[in-house]
Amino acid sequence: MTRTLVAGIGNIFLRDDGFGVETARRLSERPLPAHVEVVDIGVRGVHLAYQLLDGYDTLVLVDATARGEAPGTLYVIEYDGPGAGDGGDAAPAIDGHRMTPDTVLALLDTLCAGTGGQPPERVLIVGCEPASIDEGMGLSAPVSDAVPRAVRLIEELLQGGEPAVAQAPGAEAST
Repeated sequence: MTRTLVAGIGNIFLRDDGFGVETARRLSERPLPAHVEVVDIGVRGVHLAYQLLDGYDTLVLVDATARGEAPGTLYVIEYDGPGAGDGGDAAPAIDGHRMTPDTVLALLDTLCAGTGGQPPERVLIVGCEPASIDEGMGLSAPVSDAVPRAVRLIEELLQGGEPAVAQAPGAEAST
């Protein structure tokens, strides 16, 4: 049986950056297949890298993702690896306070090399265009309205659905 980890990431003290955390909270209240685990990672990217050592086939990161569309726009991005499409091979710097998908997965690759573990075969990012990532609590109206849609989208992905997936050069999710 395959194992899937859905990880809500972001900082609840930076308004819409809390999108991933809130979406994970709501998703965890729903009935899910036994092979799916939902966690609130928040800003603990190093913790996520270590948790992935437990062996997951699929990782779904849920985060605020600025790509220039209207606030509340949802994205599904197939993660192709660090620096994909930009010609860069340099591993991102590890900063425990700002762990992008690139840095988490680069750290995971390092940890796997030392332990013989395997990174997830598939990594998806379910992102939401933020309206504000200024200091403060609470999601903006368009991002709050996007949370139930994101929950349904993730449920569809978990059931093997293939909604339109935007290809992205690397992943530019905000954490």
